[in-house]
Amino acid sequence: MYSGIAMRIAGESPCWDWTDKTDIIKKRSIFFVQKMRKLAISTWTTICRVRQEDSSRVFHSLKVGFSLTLVSLLYLLEPLFQGIGQNAIWAVMTVVVVLEFTAGATLCKGLNRGIGTLLAGSLAFLIQYIAEESSHIFRAIFIGTAVFVIGSAATYMRFFPYIKKNYEYGVVIFLLTFNLIIVSSYRIHNVLKIAQERFYMIAIGCGICLLMSLIVFPNWSGQDLHHSTISKLEGLAFSIEACVNEYFSNEDRKAAKDRTLEDPIYKGYKAVLDSKSSDETLAMHASWEPCHSRYCYRLPWQHYVKLGEVLRRFGYTVVALHGCLQTQIQTPRSVRALFKDPCIRVAGEVSKALIELSESIQNHRQCSPEIISDHLHEALQDLDAALKSQPRLFLGPNTDNTATKNMLTFAAATAAASHKSSSTTRGGGGGGVALSSVKTDSSALLQWKSKRAAKEQANNNDSLRPTLSKIAMITSLEFSEALPFAAFASLLVEAVARLDLVIDEVEELGRVANFREFNTCDADQVTKTCTKPTTPLHNHLPSHGVD
Repeated sequence: MYSGIAMRIAGESPCWDWTDKTDIIKKRSIFFVQKMRKLAISTWTTICRVRQEDSSRVFHSLKVGFSLTLVSLLYLLEPLFQGIGQNAIWAVMTVVVVLEFTAGATLCKGLNRGIGTLLAGSLAFLIQYIAEESSHIFRAIFIGTAVFVIGSAATYMRFFPYIKKNYEYGVVIFLLTFNLIIVSSYRIHNVLKIAQERFYMIAIGCGICLLMSLIVFPNWSGQDLHHSTISKLEGLAFSIEACVNEYFSNEDRKAAKDRTLEDPIYKGYKAVLDSKSSDETLAMHASWEPCHSRYCYRLPWQHYVKLGEVLRRFGYTVVALHGCLQTQIQTPRSVRALFKDPCIRVAGEVSKALIELSESIQNHRQCSPEIISDHLHEALQDLDAALKSQPRLFLGPNTDNTATKNMLTFAAATAAASHKSSSTTRGGGGGGVALSSVKTDSSALLQWKSKRAAKEQANNNDSLRPTLSKIAMITSLEFSEALPFAAFASLLVEAVARLDLVIDEVEELGRVANFREFNTCDADQVTKTCTKPTTPLHNHLPSHGVD
């Protein structure tokens, strides 16, 4: 009562607090609903984008779900559970761990798990058989010593390059299984039966994984490596041509600083720079896969890795070319226009060569004998002639002008005075420099400067006398107009030189992989393909991470 009277006296209503709290709750509720709506839209967009990038990811997810459901029947069906018992969980664990995106990765993990379990069980039973013939105390010492020796040796073997590359997962499973069996055998007497049941469950899990990977919509690591190599060649072809075209375009580049990762030029070569670990992993997994092509022969996957290394070196040149578009000091458009036509022609021919290389790998055929056409040589000669026709842009001003003569005269006089001063000092001081001599030289220099200034004021000479620093600055400014383009042109020629290495590696791949010979029908197809504009392709790498 008194609180209500006090609030009325103060001019406030007792319902004001409740109204304000209700408004705050409504605002927070609306904000929460909007935030959840944005989250749902973003999640759905991500799901659709991942499916569009690679539809095989959807099938892989369904295969994993079906495999887990199938292996869970060992638990769910009463007859199977009574015959197997709690060891059925090992089959579920095997499916979760072994089933990978590609058949090669699944084969690698499945066989590693099976071989590691078999070897560990055999060695553990052998050690247990030897330990049973001894006393209880000696048996404990013997088992502890065996665990130490085997564990240390197996761990050290993981550092071997060949073991680490192909069988590291098998060594880990070997250590796990060996320690479980050998340590359990000290307290449990029926460990042999338990180990057999676990081995059977692991075999069932590996069998289901191999069945799903090899038969039901298989994804081959070799095909992923093959398609990724084609995509990298096409991405480089697009990037180098688009980079040169943009360099000579008349559009303003004020927003060059704000370039993001969505830049199409960057997307073209990004997959090449980040492909080292993926190529090596895919090649290793592809070596485990059986022959599945129509020709039934194995492709040299390690040559694909070598080709990837050459493409990365070529990609570094494209990165440097792309960096020339974003430098602070740019050559004026009037100067760049003098060399526009030969540079664009060189880039176009390099792009055509890369596209032809990707077509040859895609169609499993040899490269065209005329992959480096005469047009590329003509474009290089025209570029060289254009550079030689403008020597002043790259060699600077002539040396017979007044400014340069004044600079050389001043430099010679300064050097002679310095030499005379140093000779006098060495003669009087025995090689040391006294403080008085420094003061004398400084005072003489100040006196010379004052006389020079008085003489200039007396003669009322208003002409500009360039100093050494000013002349150096002017010279650097004159050079700065052409030096950025000189760097760009040298990188473009370097790209042509590295293209030769790419062609050699692709030809070596074709010879080792027994690609079919180039014929006239292929020549017509190459002509039609080269007339199309090149566009970057999406990366066909698998969705799983590198082990």
